[in-house]
Amino acid sequence: MTTNNPDLSLSFAGEQSEVAVVTLNRAPKRNALNDALILAIRDVFQNLPKTVRAAVIDGKGDHFCAGLDLSELSERDASEGVMHSRMWHAALECVEKGTVPVIAALHGAVVGGGLELATACHIRVADESTFYALPEGTRGIFVGGGGSVRVPKLIGAARMTDMMLTGRVYNAADGERIGLAQYLVPTGTALDKAVELAKRIADNAPMTNFALMHALPRIAEQPADHGLFTEALMASVAQSAPEAKARVRAFLEGKAAKVKKD
Repeated sequence: MTTNNPDLSLSFAGEQSEVAVVTLNRAPKRNALNDALILAIRDVFQNLPKTVRAAVIDGKGDHFCAGLDLSELSERDASEGVMHSRMWHAALECVEKGTVPVIAALHGAVVGGGLELATACHIRVADESTFYALPEGTRGIFVGGGGSVRVPKLIGAARMTDMMLTGRVYNAADGERIGLAQYLVPTGTALDKAVELAKRIADNAPMTNFALMHALPRIAEQPADHGLFTEALMASVAQSAPEAKARVRAFLEGKAAKVKKD
């Protein structure tokens, strides 16, 4: 299914179309991002159908996303640069702080703006072809799509500084080791694993997913006393939902599945 931008497609997985699969369709450009594509991503995540309870972002071809399309890079004065960066921030916030959890299916290049897009997702599945880089530092520019906020939360400011100062490239295994991805799978299987996880997530109680997307990141940044109070409030809201009550009853009656190793 196409969107208003041919460089982005939207399809659905699951019996009830509960998983949206958003695909970057600029394979000849290694799925490099331009402003039109960023705005298309924003529009898709602002207008997901009500049936959708989880989403996957994938890249067509050999790469997830090789970053900013430098052929469209234009000179801007300081105020224009600020407004342009803020537009990217707002668009990627629709991914991170939207209505459903989002999983990135990573392969090939996850570079620059591609890494910024990936880190706006809640879970990242990388296959063994994946590599990560932030070449902005060696190109005389700075990240502008939220990377300076999101990437250090995953790998620390020191590692991000090293990537930008030296142009260091992490392979798939090392990227998973330092926290750029939570899953590492064989080449060509990232999308399958991401959809599998998305279907599992779609089966969660919606308020629990909402709490994990919106409350947990805020709690993690609050002072401990504030965080514990926020946790208490969120726990009471989540457990009061009718679906949560039904799930607890099923557990107490021995009807719920037991926790086991995969």
